[in-house]
Amino acid sequence: MTADPLSLTFAALADPTRRAILARLIEGSATVKELSAPFAMSGPAVSKHLRVLERAGLIKRGREAQWRPCELDATPLQDVAEWAERYRQFWDASYRRLDKLLDHLKEKDDDN
Repeated sequence: MTADPLSLTFAALADPTRRAILARLIEGSATVKELSAPFAMSGPAVSKHLRVLERAGLIKRGREAQWRPCELDATPLQDVAEWAERYRQFWDASYRRLDKLLDHLKEKDDDN
């Protein structure tokens, strides 16, 4: 069974190391060695994280001679933003209702 793209993206983002790798790639492409530098883990361990990110479509890996630079592809994050937008709208509406209630209670208190 193949996971849907949104599930792959969330699974990739669930790990703080992978989020840190993506944050680094915002600055530009990097090699596995460059990406592994800030972490206390081996190159192969970082490569496993990169495979998860690649499977989710969040990075692309190129070929330059013996180097395989990684580059951010933020396209799947658009789906995450659209998914989260519905919940932001829900919370905004909830806060507006709460504001109205608090205003009503304040008016009621001022009347007494």
